[in-house]
Amino acid sequence: MTPTERLIRDYYAAFDAGDRAAMCALLAEDVAHDVNQGPRRRGLPAFRAFLAQMDAAYAERIEDLAVMVDGAGGRAAAEFTVSGRYLRTDPGLPEARGQAYRLPAGAFFEVRDGRIARITTYYNLQDWIAQVSA
Repeated sequence: MTPTERLIRDYYAAFDAGDRAAMCALLAEDVAHDVNQGPRRRGLPAFRAFLAQMDAAYAERIEDLAVMVDGAGGRAAAEFTVSGRYLRTDPGLPEARGQAYRLPAGAFFEVRDGRIARITTYYNLQDWIAQVSA
């Protein structure tokens, strides 16, 4: 396993463990975070705020994780399934009632100096809305 693959797997293991400090320790101070259907956030404070918002509204785990790394180790991609529960209504989205969902997703990473410098996440928002609206 390459150092970049280990870094990405450690990031998702920390996510699943609910260890937000461990997740943030793997990120560059100036991390760029692109979320599906949202603006780019820059820096660890913005990333921590995003995590707090997500933790309040969602309980999620990553399943079926596959990690791919380029030859130089500077870029990686991950494909996975998000298994979650919608706990609290997120503004602009359907009402939360504890609905369960399973959603295929992917992420792209840029790695610099052994840390994650960019995370870009993609998923099908319409699929998620249909699942929690059913």
